Amino acid sequence: MTETNKSVPQYCGDGMDRLHTAYVPMHGYASLLVCILGSIANGLNIAVLTRHEMRSPTNAILTGLAITDLLVMLDYIPYACLEYILPNMNYSREDRLTYGWAAYVRFHSMFAQICHTISIWLTVTLAVWRYIAVGYPQKNRIWCGMRTTLIAITASCIVCPLISIPLVLSFNIQADVELLDEDGNQLKGNASLSEGRNVTLYKVKHSELAMNNPLLLQANFWIYSVVIKIIPCIALTILSLRLIGALLEAKRRRKQLTTSNANGMKQMVNGKVVEKPRKHSKTLEKEKQTDRTTRMLLAVLLLFLITEFPQGILGLLSALLGNPFFMQCYMKLGEVMDILALLNSGINFILYCSMSRQFRSTFNLLFRPKFFDRWLPVAQDDENGPGRTDAGRENNGLTTQVTQV
Repeated sequence: MTETNKSVPQYCGDGMDRLHTAYVPMHGYASLLVCILGSIANGLNIAVLTRHEMRSPTNAILTGLAITDLLVMLDYIPYACLEYILPNMNYSREDRLTYGWAAYVRFHSMFAQICHTISIWLTVTLAVWRYIAVGYPQKNRIWCGMRTTLIAITASCIVCPLISIPLVLSFNIQADVELLDEDGNQLKGNASLSEGRNVTLYKVKHSELAMNNPLLLQANFWIYSVVIKIIPCIALTILSLRLIGALLEAKRRRKQLTTSNANGMKQMVNGKVVEKPRKHSKTLEKEKQTDRTTRMLLAVLLLFLITEFPQGILGLLSALLGNPFFMQCYMKLGEVMDILALLNSGINFILYCSMSRQFRSTFNLLFRPKFFDRWLPVAQDDENGPGRTDAGRENNGLTTQVTQV
């Protein structure tokens, strides 16, 4: 080991290298599968959440989340193919490192970051809106109406690209001349021109502005780790704890109310025991619906924290410890962090289906094959109208759980 290598701090050992080496060959195929399934799932989310009966401030935010997550996944599909899958199919560096590919990589790094940042701050907005709905229900319609929600969504779409300006300034496309053999592979060492040919390859590298201004590179790390990751994660942690506390308090109140109702349900009339009318049944049902919605959104927030907090910590350590940590640890975990972020972007559909009865009902009405209807029972005339099935009645009340928050 040379004296120069001895002076470089060692942050991550051989285990990190082995993890990176073992996972990278699988990353292209894994991310491609996640992106395809996640794109379909987010498309279904958008189709369901934009239905007229599902329109509400909370669902507007969830729709914004689905759109940004869909854009991230659609953008990542060609990147996964060209960066990870094609090299395994013996595509040469000359075939891959074209100007068009470099232009796409530069676009991908910025577009994906902007969309993901918008998604992160929409998640924070969702948590704030839910906390107001649970903690200050009397102010919910005033503070979290549709107009305020649209302003918040628009603000995220405007501010997040502005935050990414240092990233745009830090990278550009540069041409490199490399000596390649007949198969397009790079020749190293003391190879001469007679053994190969010079080929111009295009790569995305740090711009001259960034190289001459180290503060610009530092600004990228601080913006990424603190503004995009750490601050939202801290805010979501606090709001999630508050929401959990509100759920427990609501459960305690409901238990007390149910007990008091049970104790006062009977009375003596003319020497006979008769039941008193249930005064609080509608209130109890509304609280249960609110709790179900809160639990579903809590699952969304906690999943976000699990995938985003580690990235924020690694980014912050890269800013504090410098390039050695970045190269030894952060870069080795780059593909793992990518697949976690993609999973986070694609799994919300499963959460909605498993935790929201109204989402399932709307999805069923939209995508259930029509020929199934001939085997469904037809409801008798009742107070809900003639020939209206339970599914139809539930459709008319779709705004009670996911939308009324």
